[in-house]
Amino acid sequence: MSLQQNTDHIQTTHIGSLPRPHDLLDLMKAKYAGQPYDESELSAVLARSVADSVRKQVAGGIEIVTDGEFSKPGFFTYIRERFDGFESRPNQKLALFQKEVAAFPEYYAQYFKEAMMGGAILAIASVVCTGPLRYKGEDKVATDIANVKAAAKAAGVPDHHVFLPATAPSGVGRNEYYKTEEEYFHALAAELNKEYRAIANAGLLVQVDDPFMADIFVEPELDDRQKARRAEIYVEATNAALDGIPAERVRFHTCYGINEGPRIHESSLSEIISYVLKVNAGSYSFEAANPRHEHEYHVFERVKLPEGKVICPGVITHASNIVEHPEWIAERLIRFAKLVGRQNVIATADCGFSSQALYRTEVHSSVVWEKFKAMREGADLATRHLWGSTTQKT
Repeated sequence: MSLQQNTDHIQTTHIGSLPRPHDLLDLMKAKYAGQPYDESELSAVLARSVADSVRKQVAGGIEIVTDGEFSKPGFFTYIRERFDGFESRPNQKLALFQKEVAAFPEYYAQYFKEAMMGGAILAIASVVCTGPLRYKGEDKVATDIANVKAAAKAAGVPDHHVFLPATAPSGVGRNEYYKTEEEYFHALAAELNKEYRAIANAGLLVQVDDPFMADIFVEPELDDRQKARRAEIYVEATNAALDGIPAERVRFHTCYGINEGPRIHESSLSEIISYVLKVNAGSYSFEAANPRHEHEYHVFERVKLPEGKVICPGVITHASNIVEHPEWIAERLIRFAKLVGRQNVIATADCGFSSQALYRTEVHSSVVWEKFKAMREGADLATRHLWGSTTQKT
């Protein structure tokens, strides 16, 4: 039995990011706007916010918890703060959901303004590698580890049920310095390994976040051969970054984006699953509550899950304020369990609920906690069906 497998019930977790408290957002906004703020106050509010979040996760039925990514104001800021060699390009337009935006320009013009970009504490600016890469995030990851471990201990959660998300190599900016993409990713993997190892050495699970894996297969500039090679490069770089870390201490997450939209132009699970399963991880999470992808559980009728591995299909979505019914959540879990084994399915969300530090998240914070409670109830229903148990996990 591997570390992440179920023993007598369906475990519950989520993907990481959660809505930040407004007092924390206020201090972070002041910091990144260059306004006066008290660093000691920010540190205290951050620690308190993480502790409160972990308590609420446990109260909501989440077993495998995290810090909500509260210390990270945004994805690209996280990269610039923890690595030398990157340059911010605030005037460079981000190419997000290219086919989707081309198909629905009016919708996304409004969406980016009012939802995804609206209410952020700082503007999203892409980053470009313009010099030799060097990891410098030791103090920041140490703070994240200390905060979440203290919070977990206070809430009665063991370290092996705590994870910290970290970016995959595929998401760390565009290369303008190294001669080839392979050279760039080789250098990047070596530096990312330092953050991954710090998390694993602290006794926590490392979650590698890679929403970019799925993007490959809808990139308009790539032909089929180029898509396959790019996916292989991503896998090779991720495994190099995970060197020395036992697979059972690694979670690999991929998704199709954080947007609430038509979602017509997305890759399918069947296109990415062979590459996903090549990553040296103990568990793999992907969107499955998303109505554009829910039918894809059929993939596991022909794809065999490797021995000792776990899948974490999304059974609640991050792109709707509807709270899923526990009985429907249970049905989703049972479908997967019948295909890969009850010990190999963990209940989770499709993606995070606040990948950027936002004052206004698409799913209201009060709804997030209700979704977690519904997921716990659904997991308990699935447990009774799969194990014949009359007891519920609380």
